[in-house]
Amino acid sequence: MTAPHTYITATIPYVNARPHIGFALELVQADVLARYRRGRGESVRFQAGTDDNSLKNVLAAQAAGEPVREFVDRNGDAFLALGDALTLTVDDVIRTSRDPRHRPGVERLWRACADAGDLYRKRYDGLYCTGCEQFYRAAELRDGRCPEHQTVPQQVTEENWFFRLSRYAGPLRAAVTSGRLRIEPAGRRNEVLAFIDSGLEDFSVSRPAERAGGWGIPVPGDPDQVIYVWFDALCNYLTALGYGTGEDEYRRWWEGGGRRIHLLGKGVLRFHAVYWPAMLLSAAQPLPTDIFVHDYLTAGGRKISKSAGAPLCEPAALAAEYGADAVRWWLLREVPRVGDADFTVERLIARADDELANGLGNLVNRVVAMIHRYRDGHLPELAGPGCGLLADQNLEAACRQVRDLVGPALEEFDFRQATAAVWAIGDEANRFVNRVRPWQLAKAEHDSADARGRLDAVLRTLLDACRVLGRELSPFLPDAAARITAQCTPDGDGRLPPPSPVFRRLASGGGPGPAPCR
Repeated sequence: MTAPHTYITATIPYVNARPHIGFALELVQADVLARYRRGRGESVRFQAGTDDNSLKNVLAAQAAGEPVREFVDRNGDAFLALGDALTLTVDDVIRTSRDPRHRPGVERLWRACADAGDLYRKRYDGLYCTGCEQFYRAAELRDGRCPEHQTVPQQVTEENWFFRLSRYAGPLRAAVTSGRLRIEPAGRRNEVLAFIDSGLEDFSVSRPAERAGGWGIPVPGDPDQVIYVWFDALCNYLTALGYGTGEDEYRRWWEGGGRRIHLLGKGVLRFHAVYWPAMLLSAAQPLPTDIFVHDYLTAGGRKISKSAGAPLCEPAALAAEYGADAVRWWLLREVPRVGDADFTVERLIARADDELANGLGNLVNRVVAMIHRYRDGHLPELAGPGCGLLADQNLEAACRQVRDLVGPALEEFDFRQATAAVWAIGDEANRFVNRVRPWQLAKAEHDSADARGRLDAVLRTLLDACRVLGRELSPFLPDAAARITAQCTPDGDGRLPPPSPVFRRLASGGGPGPAPCR
């Protein structure tokens, strides 16, 4: 039987500045899903990239006094470096301004929409936010300002190509309400339905080449216009698969069934859940199966973004200073499925020290150290994968139930709930240690065979719990999971490695202090 296959995408960011911690959230979430599904035997493709063909990039390069190509490539490299910094398992990256797969695919989708009668040219007058790369209706503004960037949109009059979005209100609504296009959380699904029901208006899908500084993909047959950055960028989900170049990857991952999962932030919901599906319907292409929408990371209550004015914390710098484990753990444990989360370095340190260093790391170190102290590193009659060698209902339940809890949580894109199920193993194991007090059994075992047998059972139980912890932690903290597994795996002589710290403490005495967020 062919293994199920899943195509997982993160949004491709503008490269008008270096990446911030908010973008790392989506990459880490996508990586967890990819690792988890691979661990279940599924065939997975995790796709990422950069959105190069944006007017924002052109304006930022001009402000920096740099050629656009050099500016885009330099910032794009910073985004790609997150793969190593955050230990991501990205299978492929597409850069829309230089990847030879991209332009042919964009042109193919454009022509398919044109052949369907869904593209036409007209003169337009509207309110344009450069930060969003989007036209707004006056009713959508807040006190005359863009709701995302709090800036006053420009009044723009120009002649552009338009897409007949209004034609697809019924099919879009049917796709969402039937579950064919699943949008989570439910509040975002309702938001999409409300937007559809308010009346869909055709939207501009090109810009004058002159205003774009000649940067972007020309409209087929109309070189005076370049394709609108959102039409261009959304195509990456197909072009990266060879949609325009005849590659088999497209037929396998997009046309061939399976799951097609988009992860994105709430600020780009309309583009992904309304515009993009309508474009696909026009081109007679399958829709994504799942869209998961996360909320924002904030700093001091203000959205973290490259243009919103809040301090920026670069994820690569954070990972270099505090470790990828600490950054990934904060993103997965602190950020709720619904609602914004306020980031500070102090919170990252506190979460890592409390749960990783003092909690999970201390547990593994104590268990291995006791096995060395009391059994010279050897554990007779090592147990199998279960945890139930010594009756402790809570620890047994945490080990036994973890897979039944993690799977459904990740199916609902609830990363905090999923990590809570894994954390419960370490928490219950630490409680078990404090309750049974192995050191007291060690003192009594010289005079009592029962005490010796009980100590063996305690140590076996704890080691098995640590092994389960290492196995189940692997999608979330792959580096730490590997260290835990190595600590709990005997060598050829049946002896465990000497105890060594799994995590370092980050607060006073054990690591660096807070790094400034610029």
